[in-house]
Amino acid sequence: MRKQIAAANWKMNLTLEEGSKLLESITSNSLNLSADRVVIFAVPFPYLISLGSAIKEPNMFLAAQDCSAHNNGAFTGEVSASMLRSIGIEYVVIGHSERREYHNESPALLQEKVNRALEQKLNPIFCCGEPLKVREAGLQNEVVENQLKESLFHLTGEQITGFIIAYEPIWAIGTGKTASSEQAQEMHQHIRMVIEKKYGKNIADSVSILYGGSVKANNSKELFTNPDIDGGLVGGASLAAADFSIIINSLKAGK
Repeated sequence: MRKQIAAANWKMNLTLEEGSKLLESITSNSLNLSADRVVIFAVPFPYLISLGSAIKEPNMFLAAQDCSAHNNGAFTGEVSASMLRSIGIEYVVIGHSERREYHNESPALLQEKVNRALEQKLNPIFCCGEPLKVREAGLQNEVVENQLKESLFHLTGEQITGFIIAYEPIWAIGTGKTASSEQAQEMHQHIRMVIEKKYGKNIADSVSILYGGSVKANNSKELFTNPDIDGGLVGGASLAAADFSIIINSLKAGK
């Protein structure tokens, strides 16, 4: 069964008090969750323990926004996958476009981060996507395919089964632009086909592929009805309880 996922990426926003109130507001709403319809909150590192104790719903989870490529050592400011696992975290975002751009994270580095996460039995939410100039040149399929191959295709079929991939059209993040429903479905279908060519149809059908480009309350249902879009990695709209609750309830039943 392929999970349908609403993942909130708070980025570097909110104080602990603000985040606690937001989480309380969201969880107090009537949400249609089940084993195959889940919510993940990717919150800043300092809040993981406090907010973890506030989540009671069995189909809600916390995620870290990143993890180190190293197990331990003299890496000031880094947070390892084993540290995250030790406080009960189950998910981690890897390869977000902002990390790639602002921190120059290479495919090889992301491969190591994926490895460290899996060693600790964390579930990576692996991000991929193209900038505007690539989209305008019509090279988006090749670029996204290479991102997957360079950072994920060393994994075994067992490791990739049930994986989570978030497609981020970088030109649509924080710009107010959104890929059309047709554009989003086209890329999600392409990603699934790339995985199928490597690992086979059954494994490809088990992978949840999320859309991560300006998902809003007023476009989530249209986006999520597409057969290969399994939810969203949501930025700004996840900071508003009413909007994110609508997005959660727009998830379709698991496949």
